[in-house]
Amino acid sequence: MTVDSKSNPLGPGYEGVPGNKIRYRDAFNSTLRYEMQRDTDVFLMGEDISGGFDKETKEPLDAWGGPFAATKGLVQDFGPERVRDAPISEAGFVGAAVGAALTGLRPVVDVMYFDFVTVAYDQLLSNAAKSRYMFGGQTKVPLTLFARSGAGTGHAAQHSESFYSMLAHIPGLKVVVPSDPYSCKGLLAASIRDDDPVFVVNDKKLINLEGFVPDESFTIDIGKGRYLSRGSDVSLIGMSYTSVVCQEAAKRLSEEGISAEVVDMLSLSPFDEEIILETVMKTNRAVIVDEDTPRASMASEFAAIIADRAFDYLDAPVKRVTSPHTPVPYNRDLEMSFMPGVDDVIATVKSLV
Repeated sequence: MTVDSKSNPLGPGYEGVPGNKIRYRDAFNSTLRYEMQRDTDVFLMGEDISGGFDKETKEPLDAWGGPFAATKGLVQDFGPERVRDAPISEAGFVGAAVGAALTGLRPVVDVMYFDFVTVAYDQLLSNAAKSRYMFGGQTKVPLTLFARSGAGTGHAAQHSESFYSMLAHIPGLKVVVPSDPYSCKGLLAASIRDDDPVFVVNDKKLINLEGFVPDESFTIDIGKGRYLSRGSDVSLIGMSYTSVVCQEAAKRLSEEGISAEVVDMLSLSPFDEEIILETVMKTNRAVIVDEDTPRASMASEFAAIIADRAFDYLDAPVKRVTSPHTPVPYNRDLEMSFMPGVDDVIATVKSLV
């Protein structure tokens, strides 16, 4: 089924539909498995995703499955031809995946940590995103990439970035940001079936988050946001893990008599301008929560859309709650302070209402 992501939030409305409460990482792994069974052109490529081989039998061993076990166990079912370990050369294997996509295969590439995107940026910018345009629409690039983003897990400055705005800036590359197991399954399936390159950003803090996921296959439309809760006093606009932050902030604000509406963007390129305008025109106040640093961020882009198309509806300035313009600290206390948190959102809302 195709799900209208604007009207279907985290699972309410699915009473009676077969499904289970599972972790984000398990939703990701099971969706990869299903899509590989569904289409033999789908294959995986990345660092440390298939493990090694038994020296005597030459059979695949139980794989580590990369960070957070996203691909664990798949090499046993599909073999090393479809679950390919790559050398530590992101530019090399992303370039190889672009070539495979151009020839009709559907590669799914594990870039491991989001920070490593920079090593492969030229392949994304110059080849993956531009090939269809440069060939006059005569070719497709059905390529899916994924990586782990975000601070809060002690991975330090070189393994904790959230600069997904850098990817959203590339015309021809789609960027999706699931925020729970349900959206993980629907957006990953949609990405793999898409004929354009799509980058799936997985925040590390979501990996063990549990939520209801229907058993049946479904996709969520890329480019559509959704409401997680309805309210009338202020709009909280989140993406990826910050949508979880917005939900918790809305619950606490409601205890103080402040009604917050929560919007989960789900996609950053393309993104749902209409849901942003719709909620702001209703509540007349907006707080945008983004773990990226503030300059040239998605928070800044959303704020610009509101200022350009909904300025007359505003009763207060648009506010952004972001990480500071610094690298991610390694010290645990500093790292926790670095990320936009529930208390930051609540304080910002109270400055507006």
